[in-house]
Amino acid sequence: MKLRSRSVVDRCRAGAIGMLGASLMLTGLWQAGHAAAPAGDARKGKIIFIKYCSGCHGTTGQGDGYRLLGPSPADLTGLSPERDDAELLKTIHEGKPNMPAWRERFTDEESRDVLAYVRTLASQRP
Repeated sequence: MKLRSRSVVDRCRAGAIGMLGASLMLTGLWQAGHAAAPAGDARKGKIIFIKYCSGCHGTTGQGDGYRLLGPSPADLTGLSPERDDAELLKTIHEGKPNMPAWRERFTDEESRDVLAYVRTLASQRP
């Protein structure tokens, strides 16, 4: 039996197919590990919001609390439902120029609870 040597093109093609397969598998694993986080509990989120966020955002989330340095706090009653949860959770965790980062204070679950409550504020807009 004579072994046939594979051409360079065949070896490159096989390598590319193997890398593509590995990439797809890793992408699937990454997505599974980063599936949508469980929804938060708006009731718990309200308690946290009142304690930590209402000072600036106001008790109704209209941004009518204290105005410290910089721009006025966000009016959360106008929050678009199209805004991505991941983006909003990042803002909660990392803060903004006129908003403190809450990653050291809130657990991931508490951040999701606050976000769940904030999502209810838009439906309460006058």
